[in-house]
Amino acid sequence: MIRKIDANTVREAVEEAYRHCKEESGGRNADYIPYLAGVPAHLFGIAACLPDGSVITAGDTEYAFGIESVSKVPTALLAMEQYGAGQLLHKIGADATGLPFNSIMAILLERDHPSTPLVNAGAIAACSMIRPTGDADAKWAAILGFIGELAGSEVEVIDELYRSESATNFNNRSIAWLLRNYGRIYDDPELSLDLYTRQCSLGVTARQLAVAAATIAGGGVNPTTRRRVFKAELSPKITA
Repeated sequence: MIRKIDANTVREAVEEAYRHCKEESGGRNADYIPYLAGVPAHLFGIAACLPDGSVITAGDTEYAFGIESVSKVPTALLAMEQYGAGQLLHKIGADATGLPFNSIMAILLERDHPSTPLVNAGAIAACSMIRPTGDADAKWAAILGFIGELAGSEVEVIDELYRSESATNFNNRSIAWLLRNYGRIYDDPELSLDLYTRQCSLGVTARQLAVAAATIAGGGVNPTTRRRVFKAELSPKITA
């Protein structure tokens, strides 16, 4: 039996979770990218977007933070939209590597085998797949526009974060060129790396991510704009 959950139930759950977790002070900021180390660590917010487009929030849900690896999901989805899920599976794969997300060793150990677009190597390869090949500006416009459509509002690069990432992304540069060496990247390695760096540097709010998640879960129709963003049959593929 399908249980219907009304907005009040969701609101109560969001508020309870916020109260329960807001005083948690353990952990520390990531510092492998200098910009991230300086983000105010006290910020905390929860947002949930309902099928009718209403967004329930608690806390700091309007602060734009670096999207980082969350950006891997929409780019993989855009590649599916352009080529079909089968081509993404063939060119990149969907299997976990069993190694860290930024592993170079995973490429060396599985040079002839597919990976997943949810680790750095696969995400850089996904960026390389985005059409039109060889046109950095047009590819970036496609990625930026697609993420904005998912989120229901425009997103922008945090310039300081982009500069910080670009100055320290030596590991990802190695990944891009190793992919080139093994024929697993589908556009210029430096172009693809820069696209990946830029998409990771986008600033998004918790509200925007909630809307994007609802769009993906809802079969490709944004619940706030009512526009179709991607084909309905891709929803179970990207959420699997």
